[in-house]
Amino acid sequence: MSRIQVKEITTIMPPNDEIEGQYRVAALSTRHPTRFEITPNDAGRKEIARELGLLGLRKLRFKGQIAPKGKRGWILTGDLGATVVQACVVTTDPVSTRIETEVLRRYEPEDLVFQAQEAGSESEMPEDDSLEPLGEVISVNDVLREALSLALPTYPRSDTAEMGEAVFADEGIAPMTDDDAKPFAGLKSLRDALENPDKS
Repeated sequence: MSRIQVKEITTIMPPNDEIEGQYRVAALSTRHPTRFEITPNDAGRKEIARELGLLGLRKLRFKGQIAPKGKRGWILTGDLGATVVQACVVTTDPVSTRIETEVLRRYEPEDLVFQAQEAGSESEMPEDDSLEPLGEVISVNDVLREALSLALPTYPRSDTAEMGEAVFADEGIAPMTDDDAKPFAGLKSLRDALENPDKS
């Protein structure tokens, strides 16, 4: 009777939950970058759109890598692409905008982040917005949402929108319009001419 050789099959499971975009730091490779690519489905895009107050969100993709930096740090770099739909600030009509932006996050132990913040407060060096304290998990999903939020147009306008004259004043005070300010502009010109007769 012939003997049947059974080959042992070993299934290697990924060390991180890539579907949810959560990467446990202890499971990340310290020898080579860990690459990721997140393309949320329709339900995921709708959820993000709702969180950011968008009318719509299409073609969302976040691709990059998490690489070791020094002995205890990590650096996340990636490219974020999305098509967002916002309400025009003038007409409330839908405005579509294509966003392409590079993303950088540097993760360091909390004590090093604190030292960097303290050093920045004592000098004229600008604060490093890319530096974040390192926890047990690096959430690529959170980075995606934050980066997309920062890249959104602040005042989206449709091509046909026309800005009207905005008038602001405290309660009980008549606001000054552009027409009201014109006589003062004439007085300023007259004052400049009197102070600098050689230039007139």
